[in-house]
Amino acid sequence: MKNETLDVLIVGAGAAGMMCAIEAGKRGRRVRVIDHARAPGEKIRISGGGRCNFTNLGTSGANFLSENPRFALSALKRFTQHDFLKMVERHGIAWHEKTLGQLFCDDSAKQIIRMLTDEMKAAGVTLSLGLGVTAISRSGDRFEVALDDGTRVSAASLVVATGGKSIPKMGATGWGYEVARQFGLRLTETRPALVPLTFEPTLLEQLVPLAGVAVDAIVKTAPNPASSSPKGDRPKEASFTEAMLFTHRGLSGPSILQISSYWREGEAITVNMAPSEDVAARMLAAKTENGKQAVHTALGHIIPRRLAEVICAREGLAGKLAEVGDKKLRAMAETVNAWTVKPVGSEGYRTAEVTLGGVDTAALDQQTMEAKTVPGLFFIGEVVDVTGWLGGYNFQWAWSSGWAAGQSC
Repeated sequence: MKNETLDVLIVGAGAAGMMCAIEAGKRGRRVRVIDHARAPGEKIRISGGGRCNFTNLGTSGANFLSENPRFALSALKRFTQHDFLKMVERHGIAWHEKTLGQLFCDDSAKQIIRMLTDEMKAAGVTLSLGLGVTAISRSGDRFEVALDDGTRVSAASLVVATGGKSIPKMGATGWGYEVARQFGLRLTETRPALVPLTFEPTLLEQLVPLAGVAVDAIVKTAPNPASSSPKGDRPKEASFTEAMLFTHRGLSGPSILQISSYWREGEAITVNMAPSEDVAARMLAAKTENGKQAVHTALGHIIPRRLAEVICAREGLAGKLAEVGDKKLRAMAETVNAWTVKPVGSEGYRTAEVTLGGVDTAALDQQTMEAKTVPGLFFIGEVVDVTGWLGGYNFQWAWSSGWAAGQSC
């Protein structure tokens, strides 16, 4: 059996783990990063369509969900989106801003991974891949960690950066939560987030022709007060204005992924599929101007034709505008401007971009990410109960929390 003595052992070579390693290594700490995957930064590699939405210019505490939404502020303010951008530019990585402050690589997400591995190497960090942990124990003020290659590591600091349960085919597990439980730290409820929502079979059957249709939409949820956390982690109403996509299972697209973090089973969402239009006014005007045109044709001038046809069929509106009463046109318009629908579930961890919930922030020091009751044990990134919106916010939390832990582990 091989023994190794380290200052810091980091489990997880993702965004948070690598950032933490760089900072700890710069302080002269002996750091080793291990990961059961064959390559580092696998979630970075696939993110943003392979171009990595590495941060968001508008990052603030308001873009995160947690039982204590203020917890993330310390790390986010000390290592900001602008600090990470400076690092990206220092490495000569070309980037561009898409909508809503989202920053992407011009070329490839692999450039971000290379930047992090180069920085780790420069800081003297050892990276070991295809290697997992079989057991952890506390020995005095150190951690004894058994690795699955037979090595026994003694470390002053143990950093858990293993992420959540999202995208299991990439090796995601709830291992970090097990470590938290082993050391007596509370976990908040975990569930898939930034995930497509699904419909029950009868509704799905009616909407099958719409698979692939996209619209700009305002999607809202008004959570049932009884289902909200007593600590107020969810606002009474969340609203997002972005694209929405009909799928073979239900709804997807940015606005739906965003709302999924706030939605709970049994609740409805309200969708405005023509945000810049007063559909009732447009339809009544069209009836006055040209009552001979078909209802679905007039509606097809406001929303995609296939969507117009399905809505008219569901509302039982055939024939010409002149033949339909104003009351029925207004009811149909309501379906477009305020469609209330109750999803039956989500696509789950298989496609969820992140995991909502995790290690209770009340158990961690917000300055250092260290467990208050277990000196030397740190939790960073997605494993913690801090979940960002879609659009680069979760990466920024990884960089910021990793940086914060790296200053003191």
